Amino acid sequence: MTARFVAGRLLQVVPTVLAIVIIGFLLTRLAPGDPVLALAGEHGDAAYYAFMRERFGLDQSLPRQLAIYLRQVASGDLGFSYVYGRDTMHVILERVPATILLTGTALLSSLLVAIPLGAIAAARPHGARDVGISTLALGLYSTPAFWVGQLAILGLSLKLGIFPVQGMTSAGGDSTGVLRAWDVARHLALPALVLASQEIAVLVRVTRSSLLDELPRDHIRTARAKGLGEARTLVRHALPRAMLPIVTIVGARIGHLIAGASIVEIIFGWPGMGRLLLASLQSRDTPILLGIFLVVSLTVVLVNLLSDLAYAALDPRIRVR
Repeated sequence: MTARFVAGRLLQVVPTVLAIVIIGFLLTRLAPGDPVLALAGEHGDAAYYAFMRERFGLDQSLPRQLAIYLRQVASGDLGFSYVYGRDTMHVILERVPATILLTGTALLSSLLVAIPLGAIAAARPHGARDVGISTLALGLYSTPAFWVGQLAILGLSLKLGIFPVQGMTSAGGDSTGVLRAWDVARHLALPALVLASQEIAVLVRVTRSSLLDELPRDHIRTARAKGLGEARTLVRHALPRAMLPIVTIVGARIGHLIAGASIVEIIFGWPGMGRLLLASLQSRDTPILLGIFLVVSLTVVLVNLLSDLAYAALDPRIRVR
């Protein structure tokens, strides 16, 4: 992979991030509602409201506020939370590990489940296994995450008692080491599976379609002519080349995964950025909203950049274009 190719992709990140910051700022500032009224209540006096607006810099003109915010972001400063009275970055970073754990587990689970299922479906197209797997994938894809989450809580948590209902750890638990890891894993399993459900549906269909495009090619016929078994031909020769669309889809779906994580966190009481986002929306805590918007947007941009680089590493022809 050439340094020129990598540099070109990195340069594309700068205007993208700048546009994201400006759009996010304008959306939060132009949205209905007054953060001062949300924070101080509707029955304060005018002097107090004026003091609060001056304190938070809301008494400045919109272009002036934008210029100040861009300068702060460029220096790594996201401001202070109206509600928490603390540095915005610190408040968000406290929630990031929980969200990374949830989304990372869901993504890994979806890959481990979807790729084998897609390969099984493609091995005998239009057979019983293919129809069953495709039907399951279509059902998962057409069912909203919040509905899957509610059904999972009712069936697996409340009725069968297999998984905990809410939170990241047991209430009042003070376990450490292996016991704490097991407690977190039990609480993580259900929300991660719910979050992974739609990703599994998408990746199963992409894997199946990509393998069906790859199996009729000459190098696959050559491998079969040499006496390689069907399973070995599929895994060693067809699947590696079929991974290119999968890499692209995984990069493109990161935004959907994070958006779904916000819903799943609210349903299961998972202490990540999704719950913080909901609380900040209700209290009109603009610095937190902007900070979450920036962190999530940067994550999506960087993951898409990494997927582009991975695609180029897997297919050298991309670098030439």
